[in-house]
Amino acid sequence: MFIFKCGSRNNTDKFITNRVEKNFITIFGLRLPVMDTVDVFLRELPACELEKLKQLLVRQLIEKRALDKFRYCGRFVVAVDGTGVYSFDYEPFAGCPHKTSKNGKTTWQVYVLEAKIVCSNNFSISLATEWLQNSDNMDEKQDCEQKAFVRLACKLKKMYPRMAVAIAADALYPNNTFFDICRKNGWRFILTFKEGTLKTVWEEVMLLYLLQEKQNKQTRIKNYKKGKGREVQTSMFINGIEYKKHRLNWVEYTSYCTDENTSQQRFVHITDLDVSRQTVWETSFYGRLRWKIENEGFNTQKNGGYNLQHKYSRKHTGAMQNYYQLLQIAHLIVQLTERLKAVKEGLKLSDRTAISLWTDLWATMLKEKIKTEEVCEIVENTKQLRY
Repeated sequence: MFIFKCGSRNNTDKFITNRVEKNFITIFGLRLPVMDTVDVFLRELPACELEKLKQLLVRQLIEKRALDKFRYCGRFVVAVDGTGVYSFDYEPFAGCPHKTSKNGKTTWQVYVLEAKIVCSNNFSISLATEWLQNSDNMDEKQDCEQKAFVRLACKLKKMYPRMAVAIAADALYPNNTFFDICRKNGWRFILTFKEGTLKTVWEEVMLLYLLQEKQNKQTRIKNYKKGKGREVQTSMFINGIEYKKHRLNWVEYTSYCTDENTSQQRFVHITDLDVSRQTVWETSFYGRLRWKIENEGFNTQKNGGYNLQHKYSRKHTGAMQNYYQLLQIAHLIVQLTERLKAVKEGLKLSDRTAISLWTDLWATMLKEKIKTEEVCEIVENTKQLRY
């Protein structure tokens, strides 16, 4: 359903013709059930089991060193961010977070916090998931992203205890609790930083900026990709800013085009990684990879055919979470397929797109008779996958 981007359980049942089922048996040796049967099963399956399967797949990638070339300072860049998944005008399950508008209308929002490995080749791979849910105590405040991160961090450390991690996150996260968690777990971080987030840090930055500008500020000029003119980039860093028990480094990156009417882009990060004139550009670049979780992650899953916000199960919390995990696994498989060097080169030579690749696969499953010998030959000839 998710790999072929059917969009709903009903569309999936329509896709499973007699030919599709025979081809599926040839490839996988399994029969395809109707989606109502799948739904009954997912209602009974504990929500943690599919996350364990996802963990197993990711661990295989890590152990096979498939993602090693995308590390920074020997660490995997793990973006953390939350998104709304479903919206209801009624309470779908006890403890669902909600908000009430000025006109008195209450909306219940199913919200999820994700930790994903993000890479420069546009990988956005789910590692761990934490659902926001209120407690039974009505006197307590509603669950929020910062509270959920404490639980997500415990889960992430338990699932990947020896994984070298550099957390990339937005300006919601620079706080002492976050810094303490990273230090305890042996993680590093590169966080988006906005004026006013940590007032004492900003005051120190303003005091040190002019003193260190001549030594730490750099400029480089590149040919602009999108048209005529040149792109002017500047970087600036300040090391050794003390905040409570933590030592922080401040990084600024700006970019603008000389011959086009474009506004200047400015990105500011705070990190505990060592920063120098040689590493400042890379530090800013990997901090900006945080956007991959929103663009290649959530946006692709919402608008790229996976139909993330579709209510595959409206009333059962466990099934709701299981469909979400299945979507993450399918998205992982699709990314691993589309970003293979052989696939990318083949698409480029044939002047095709990744969308057409999945359209052809769909058509093949619907119309062609796939033979066992053909499948065995492909598996035999595919010894190593490169990215």
